[in-house]
Amino acid sequence: MIEGHGDDAYRYGGRVCHNLSSNICGDVDHSALMAYLAGRGASIASYPQPEADGLRDRIASLLGVQSGEVLVTNGATEAIYLAAHAFAGCASAIVSPTFREYEDACALYGHTVTHIQSLEEVKPSDGMVWMCNPNNPTGCVTDKTALLRVISSHPGVTFMVDQAYADYTTCELLTASEAVEAGNVILLSSLTKRFSIPGMRIGYAVGPGNLLERMRRMRMPWSVNALAIDAAHYLLDRSGESVIDADGLHAEALRVRSALISLGLEVSSTDCNFMLCRLPAGSSAQLKDWLVEEAGVLIRDASNFHGLTSSHFRIAVRPEPEVNDLFINSLKKWMSS
Repeated sequence: MIEGHGDDAYRYGGRVCHNLSSNICGDVDHSALMAYLAGRGASIASYPQPEADGLRDRIASLLGVQSGEVLVTNGATEAIYLAAHAFAGCASAIVSPTFREYEDACALYGHTVTHIQSLEEVKPSDGMVWMCNPNNPTGCVTDKTALLRVISSHPGVTFMVDQAYADYTTCELLTASEAVEAGNVILLSSLTKRFSIPGMRIGYAVGPGNLLERMRRMRMPWSVNALAIDAAHYLLDRSGESVIDADGLHAEALRVRSALISLGLEVSSTDCNFMLCRLPAGSSAQLKDWLVEEAGVLIRDASNFHGLTSSHFRIAVRPEPEVNDLFINSLKKWMSS
């Protein structure tokens, strides 16, 4: 899906002042990172490691798994397409509504796709199950005990569990070791989300070596560029300086959710800083454009998620309550008109 993601402020020619369309939290000062990368310019004169081996080994050590159980990728999205390619032609169940790239990757590689609403619908005949946890766009987290129970009861099914938003919830999620030990889990993580660097495109997959080897055989060399690798090392060196206030963001999300419900919207429960909303009337695409012009606020039109309608949109609350109040008040004005 080339078009239709959130964070499409580029479409509005600088008129977006407050981005509620991206699940990445708020404005982050990257000046130190940019200064560091400016001094690493010579690295672009040579090829990077074909598989980012040094970064792979470092992440494996941090997670307490073996190097062969980690695959560094060009954003978590590359891992999605590599997994779909590795299991080309299989039957895939997608827990929906969720991130559209799972469906698109499966279509590209000939999967037979069914959409399910709960893990209880997983069948032994499924080749793969795709889920986002915390889920995009709802912000809901699947109970870890329930998830492990379903995984263990279907040893012949490969579970792709996308935990890109792990740092935006305080709920208990799968660990790297649990994914490896299960034997049938590919766990996705995103440094893009962790450090708010979507332009760098860097993520990784963790899982048993045999599953990751199937994915590795499908990848192009040098898919992760030298500056992205340098940035990842720099940020991991300073990971303690980049703290996401998941509790504070969740509390603010619940406050905003209550305000939206009082306006007559349907709003998903959420365990994160983002949530799925449905207007009682009108189009989310129209609302999106109006909010940019009226208040400089950008939301995510969610009509292209499977099973959703033209009235659905997603927001991620900002750490500044006044920005969220601007959105609420602007929405109220739009609805009254």
